[in-house]
Amino acid sequence: MTHKIAVLAGDGIGPEIVDEGLKVVKCLQADFGFDAEIEAAAIGGAGYDLAGDPLPEQTLALCRQADAILFGAIGGPQYDDLERELRPEKGLLRLRSSLSLFSNLRPAMLYPQLADASSLKNELVAGLDIMIVRELTGGIYFGQPRGIRHEIERIARSAFDISMLRNRKLCSVDKANVLEASELWREVVTRVAAEYPEVELSHMYVDNASMQLVRAPKQFDVIVTSNMFGDILSDTAAMLTGSIGMLPSASLDADGKGMYEPIHGSAPDIVGKGLANPLATILSLAMMLRYSLRQAELAGMIDTAVGNVLNQGFRTADIAGGAHSVSTAEMGDAVVAALRELG
Repeated sequence: MTHKIAVLAGDGIGPEIVDEGLKVVKCLQADFGFDAEIEAAAIGGAGYDLAGDPLPEQTLALCRQADAILFGAIGGPQYDDLERELRPEKGLLRLRSSLSLFSNLRPAMLYPQLADASSLKNELVAGLDIMIVRELTGGIYFGQPRGIRHEIERIARSAFDISMLRNRKLCSVDKANVLEASELWREVVTRVAAEYPEVELSHMYVDNASMQLVRAPKQFDVIVTSNMFGDILSDTAAMLTGSIGMLPSASLDADGKGMYEPIHGSAPDIVGKGLANPLATILSLAMMLRYSLRQAELAGMIDTAVGNVLNQGFRTADIAGGAHSVSTAEMGDAVVAALRELG
């Protein structure tokens, strides 16, 4: 089966980090039999420069046809004076809306080799691997009443499906002791749980969850929560890892088709300097293989290759901690070399 992947490098350091992700894709194609068709398109500022629109029609059409999307970053100071609807960020928001990408996956992973980068004690965070599943298109961020029960059901199923691919342990976070909407959330999640008897479901109030994330974060595996709670908790969890240059993310639709991207921005101050960390993009590619393309073995190999590269002492500037750092391209080459050693 040929997997169709749309590549949207975007602006700033986006093209630099996506280039390193594509090195990994080419390695999978050449050495591991991965059958993929890659096509690139412009978005954000690059879309505006090309077509006067941050989401050109041809880009949206390509993304609709693709099985998955690899995204870089958007934005830059040169676009700040554009009217709001033409700014790069609007292209990304329109893309998410047009493709109904309602399930936001935000992992917080900390490789043991980088435990010193966290503000928490080593023993609390070394080996941390949490997945926060955030409902992305509903909740109080949207002013009009929506199909709330349906929204809860679909994000719950998305989280249970993710749990089945991990350690089958899901914590649903709400505020059911105060909010009626959270009572409905807990009721619906509990009902959906009956469809997944292999998954251990627990419930936690959001204030306690925020405290537990910094007290004993490794108690969690998958967390599912609403838009606002997920916004807050995912940022808290991200800071446990020390560097956003290591963190991937995904936004999925009801069928598991998704857009995969690093959580960091376009970093216009370091464009072209070889300082960007491509590992978040490479790990986003691993998420793509695992969750949309159902290539779990290849995804695991990428994760292992990244760990091996860190074991070998490779560090980009953001994670070097005073040690010698390698360039963006050198880090990508190191991951490819480590991947080939696994073949």
